[in-house]
Amino acid sequence: MRELLIVGMALLLSACSEDEVLSQRQPPPAGDVVLATETVATGLSNPLFLTAPAGDARRFIVEQRGRILVLENASVLSTPFLDISGKITSGGERGLLSMAFHPRYASNGFFYVNFTDLKGDTRVERYRVSGNKNAADPGSAKLIITIAQPFANHNGGLVMFGPDGMLYIGMGDGGSGGDPQGHGQNRQSLLGKMLRLNVDGGDPYGIPLDNPYARGGGRPEVWASGMRNPWRFSFDRVGSVLYVADVGQNRWEEVNAASTQSAGLNYGWNIAEGNHCYASPSCDLSGFVKPVFEYGRDQGCSVTGGFVYRGNRMPALAGTYFYSDYCSGWLRSFRLVDGVATDQREWPVGELGNVLSFGEDSAGELYVLSANGRVYRLVPAASTRARWRR
Repeated sequence: MRELLIVGMALLLSACSEDEVLSQRQPPPAGDVVLATETVATGLSNPLFLTAPAGDARRFIVEQRGRILVLENASVLSTPFLDISGKITSGGERGLLSMAFHPRYASNGFFYVNFTDLKGDTRVERYRVSGNKNAADPGSAKLIITIAQPFANHNGGLVMFGPDGMLYIGMGDGGSGGDPQGHGQNRQSLLGKMLRLNVDGGDPYGIPLDNPYARGGGRPEVWASGMRNPWRFSFDRVGSVLYVADVGQNRWEEVNAASTQSAGLNYGWNIAEGNHCYASPSCDLSGFVKPVFEYGRDQGCSVTGGFVYRGNRMPALAGTYFYSDYCSGWLRSFRLVDGVATDQREWPVGELGNVLSFGEDSAGELYVLSANGRVYRLVPAASTRARWRR
C-alpha cells in the first residue's frame, strides 16, 4: 500500500506445530531452473492483490484506491468489476486491501472485500456478481464484520478462504508502534489476530465450533493471536499449511507456517519480534510459535508474503514458497521440510520496484504486484521455457 509510499507503506506495517503436516513430499530439485518475469498489466494505481475464482481464466486485480479490475486474456478491461472508492479511506496503509471469491462462486456469485471505511475502520463486506460476468452488483453489499481501528496503520487487510471453506481475516495490532494498547496478547480483542469465520453458517456469519475460543476464554472469531501486521498470508494447495508473513517492528521480519488444524497458536507479538524478545532484553518465549524463517532489517524493511508454487509451468518449483520485501524488492524463496526452511534462494529476475503483494490465479501460477503500477507473472526463462514446452 504504498503510493510510492516508502514513507507510508514502508511503515507498512513497519515501524510449528504438527510437523507431520508441515513435512511435504518434496518435488524434484530446482536444478537449473531459471526464473523470469513477464509484465501482464501496467498503468495501475497501487495494485494490492490479484486472485481468481476456481476454474476461471480471468484474473481480478485490487487497486488500493477502491477499484477491482478484470484482467481477461492479455487486457485489463476498461470498466471496473467493482468501484467502491466513495466508501473508503485510501492512502498510506488504508484503502481497498483485498478480495476473496467464495469457493462456490460459480453458483452463488459471492465475493468478499476488506477495506478501511470513511472513518478508517476495517470493514469486510460481501458482494454478488451481476448478470454481466465482468461486473459486480454494487447494490448487493452486505456487511460481514467491522472492526474499529485506533490508528491509521497496521490494518492487516487480507481476506482468504481456507481449504476448510472458512473465511480467514488477517488483522494487525491496531497501529502506532510497539502495540501500545496490547492487542496482540489480548484474547478479547480482534486486533493482532487471525480471524476465522463460517460465512455459510450464520447471518452474517457463524463461529466454527473448532475455533479455540468458541466456548469462551476469548473472542470466538479468533483463530490465532500475537500478530503485529499479517499483511499477507496464504494456504498451500497441498498439505493444508497456512503461511503468514508478519511485518516486524524495528529489527526482524518473519514468515510463519503451521497446519491449518492448529487452533489457538500464539505468535508472540508484542513480547516477541521474530525469534527474539521485543520489549525487554530477556523474556519467556516458550509458549509462542516461532517463525520458520526470519531476516533482519539490514536486508529490507517490510516482508511481503507470497504463495507456495503449485502451478504447472514450472514443476521443479512445486512446493517452493515465494516472498519479497517492500523496500528491497528482491524475489526470494524457500521450501518447508519438516518445519524447516530449506533451499533458500534469491532469484535474479530484475527490478521489481516496491513489491506490494503477490497473487495466484486459478491454475496456481504466481504474480508479483508492484507500486510501479505493474503486475508481473513468474515464468520460466527462455531456455527453461523451451524445455518445458517439449
